[in-house]
Amino acid sequence: MINIILFGPPGSGKGTQSVKISKKYNLSHLSTGDIFRMNIKNKTDLGKKAIFYINKGNLVPDDITLAMLKNEFNSFKNTNGFIFDGFPRTIFQANNLDEFLKSKNTKVSSVISLEVDEIELTRRLLLRGVNSKRDDDRDKDVIKNRIQVYKKETFILKNYYDSKEILSEVNGIGSIDEIFKNISDKLDLIIE
Repeated sequence: MINIILFGPPGSGKGTQSVKISKKYNLSHLSTGDIFRMNIKNKTDLGKKAIFYINKGNLVPDDITLAMLKNEFNSFKNTNGFIFDGFPRTIFQANNLDEFLKSKNTKVSSVISLEVDEIELTRRLLLRGVNSKRDDDRDKDVIKNRIQVYKKETFILKNYYDSKEILSEVNGIGSIDEIFKNISDKLDLIIE
């Protein structure tokens, strides 16, 4: 089983690239953002808890995120593997993911980090907020907070995965196809 983590700040293109990766490599796409939105829309207990944090631009607590992700992971019965989009976001989540995958007799195969500067991230998120009507992408202060939370909480995961020698960095600025080609070049080295 192949398990890829696509890693990067809000607005780096994780969702767009994850869909392309899932199609090319026949992987199931696990997007924490989509999982959160589905739980919120369906007014699940976990969704009601998550919306409080999301609306402030903060990370959803680990216990809520992990419960949602495990539920979704277990809903896939026959899969070649997964592309994790927006997860893990903390060292605690990374350790829990490692343990969870180990319990399923698999592991993280590769981590791709999309590198995009803060000015471009803000531009993309504001544009996405206009086009998609996502509340968390319309407010510049919320966007700034999301980027700061990423830098404080999530950026340190680069060292975690680099120490395991499974991290590759990809420039996240360029056309969607250019970025995808760069990602594919990295993944083709590990996926036969």
